Amino acid sequence: MDRILLIGSGNRDKAAELAALLTGLLWQVKCLKDYPPVPEPIEDGLTFEANALKKARYYCRRMDVACVADDSGLEVDFLDGAPGIYSARYAGENCTYADNNGKLQDALAGIPAEERTARFVCCAAYVDTTGVTHTERGVIEGRIGFEPRGDKGFGYDPLFIPEGTDRTFAEMTMKEKQGISHRARAFRELRKFLETVT
Repeated sequence: MDRILLIGSGNRDKAAELAALLTGLLWQVKCLKDYPPVPEPIEDGLTFEANALKKARYYCRRMDVACVADDSGLEVDFLDGAPGIYSARYAGENCTYADNNGKLQDALAGIPAEERTARFVCCAAYVDTTGVTHTERGVIEGRIGFEPRGDKGFGYDPLFIPEGTDRTFAEMTMKEKQGISHRARAFRELRKFLETVT
């Protein structure tokens, strides 16, 4: 348990979710709060993969430890894939989850259920101090609800209804969400890689 694995995310909700997904590994999992504060990297990549790797490389260099990071977002078909890589700041810089959800509801006002298809996408990235990199991708299909429901989760969870259920992510327990979410799918595959790293 002497190997350190840093979760490179300044989002406390996401960091907690990732820590739960990485529990049980033969790594000492740490969060950014365990280190002196540093500026956040600028996420200017054009894909989820590019941004995930950028974050993992940045925090690996700054903290001099192996790092995992992810970039994830919501792709709505009616909006030609928006908000996509801009999901966290869809309603502008320093916006809240409620701001983003409100903008999405406005963008889909009057759109019928069959045209509200969407998916959550996650790219999980690993980078270590020797230059090894590895990425995995997780996707879950679903649709956007007509109003927010539930008080669990974060981000777009109150509006996203995964395929095969009539409940939003925000109406599910963390255990239920982790069984099917895009982030869980990406990090389940990343775990398999981490178990092989010596």
